[in-house]
Amino acid sequence: MKIKQRSFFSGLPAARDREAFRVLQKEKGFRIERIVSRGQATPAGRWLCSKAAEWVIVLRGRARLLFKGTGKKLTLKAGDYVFIPGGTCHRVDWTVPGRRTVWLAVHGAF
Repeated sequence: MKIKQRSFFSGLPAARDREAFRVLQKEKGFRIERIVSRGQATPAGRWLCSKAAEWVIVLRGRARLLFKGTGKKLTLKAGDYVFIPGGTCHRVDWTVPGRRTVWLAVHGAF
């Protein structure tokens, strides 16, 4: 087993044109990724619906999530996290324009 130390914040992409996704670790049953947004949102009318559950935390910046069929909106700032059960359709409604929003997402069957 190789154990490596890395910095989560090193080499952050500018993400000016689109969100940047980087898988940090992938094992059977789960995936951990870093997401960098800069004013991006899920395109209007599109929903993110996965069978896998997702746990996300905003480490820098701010974002707003919208959940389909509920009207529920969550505004997240640095340090805020949310658990999204598998099959829950949601979208990124807003991220801070002109500044990076850095997310940590864990996907899996929890």
